[in-house]
Amino acid sequence: MMASFVYLASQSPRRRQLLEQLGVQYELLLPDDNEDPEAMEVALKNEAPDAYVTRVTGLKLDAAVARLGRRMLPAGPILCSDTTVALGRTIYGKPDGAEDAKRMLSELSGRTHRVLTAVAVQSGRKRSGVLSTSKVTFAAMTHQHIHTYVATGEPAGKAGAYAVQGRAAVHITRIEGSYSGIMGLPIRETALLLKAAGLKI
Repeated sequence: MMASFVYLASQSPRRRQLLEQLGVQYELLLPDDNEDPEAMEVALKNEAPDAYVTRVTGLKLDAAVARLGRRMLPAGPILCSDTTVALGRTIYGKPDGAEDAKRMLSELSGRTHRVLTAVAVQSGRKRSGVLSTSKVTFAAMTHQHIHTYVATGEPAGKAGAYAVQGRAAVHITRIEGSYSGIMGLPIRETALLLKAAGLKI
């Protein structure tokens, strides 16, 4: 059965931009006021980064499926995604303010870390997903570099306290993997999932 659009259960403008790049029609399926999406992003004790991002994406998709039912909206595939940054087994989510952003960037400075983006699509009762893993290497950043970047406000709401498509790019020396995955939605993997869910791409 062909689908003409997908529900996007994400507040990320970058994910919308990447779906538009694919030429995919989407409808936003955002949380209700009484939902707390941030509560889903708390890591479990000793949880590995890949297990964490996959689990969080599944929780977000569960919530989106329930939301669709509550709102009695027309049936359609639902797309969810979550991105995290990892240095070894340490998970770097969204910073809790400017000082936390500075701490994260100081720890990532001069090192190579992983960016993990999990994507999941539910169409009817069928659910499928994928995990995209990329590597990003930062040049050594001085305290002034970090202070100046954090002062732009760009790190707010970004895993690892930076946006690869923004001003942080000046500090990135190497990328291995999916650039769009680092942004928050790996285009090739997402396209394959949506095709399997019945979208024409």
